[in-house]
Amino acid sequence: MSNGRIVAGCLAPHPPHLVYAENPPQNEPRAECGWEGLRWGYERMRKDLDRIGYDVLIVLSPHWQTYIGTHFLGVPRCSSLSVDPIFPNLFRYRYDLEVDVALAESIRDEAEREGLVTKMMRNPDFRVDYGTITSCHLTNPTWDKPIVAISSCRATAWYSVEVMQEQQLALGRATARAVAASGKRAVLLASNSLSHRHFTTEAAVPEDMSREHVTSHALYLWDMRMLDLMRQGKNQAVLDLMPEFTTQAISETDSGALTWMLGALGVPELPAEVYAYGTVIGTGNAVVGWYPPEVTP
Repeated sequence: MSNGRIVAGCLAPHPPHLVYAENPPQNEPRAECGWEGLRWGYERMRKDLDRIGYDVLIVLSPHWQTYIGTHFLGVPRCSSLSVDPIFPNLFRYRYDLEVDVALAESIRDEAEREGLVTKMMRNPDFRVDYGTITSCHLTNPTWDKPIVAISSCRATAWYSVEVMQEQQLALGRATARAVAASGKRAVLLASNSLSHRHFTTEAAVPEDMSREHVTSHALYLWDMRMLDLMRQGKNQAVLDLMPEFTTQAISETDSGALTWMLGALGVPELPAEVYAYGTVIGTGNAVVGWYPPEVTP
């Protein structure tokens, strides 16, 4: 089988607050409202993805951290309760998801050809991280499509952002080849925030939007600089600026998710659709889509 393709790459941040505010049946806590700008941005992106049509979501999450190599979820079905370790009052989510193990194995094989250290995660009791669950839920709340889940190999922590980028660009190339060989239409989800300095206290009512703002003007300026480059299609410039941005904005781009996704797309000169920008407990979050020229949302 061949002629598969990546039909979209998305920056899909994973604050559990967004799921909490939507009150889906899977999540136990109930909210009144909250973070509508980001939630409605996700809603607009979902409509565009539905118009395109796709077969599988491939997600790389900062919260599945592996320090020796990149790991891939290799269990056909995962079902359990996910509780956010920082916000258990907001996110206690019962998930039941299908995994495209064959595609995961194919990406792993291609990644090994790139010289990367890899491993398939075969433990049937593995608890899927909340970043993967949140990004996938907000992109496809019906859960009617399988996923491929990829870990964040913490090369930034051990080495540097530059080493991380080299490895994640290689993983992106591997992902693109595996998708092409699969015959499937894939959407890639880079599950990370932009600036990532949190508040240190929580409001009595978490969804009280009068308390919500970016942590500092300096971090806001960094977010806007990166989003402006994305909107102009200067994606190589995004990667060139990534080491400084990751350090100065304390950004979740240290996970490699955004670099991987842009690498899989071939780092195109392709303007992004910015669906929303907003803050969650002070962190900067953007919902963004990149669509190859031949794909029309």
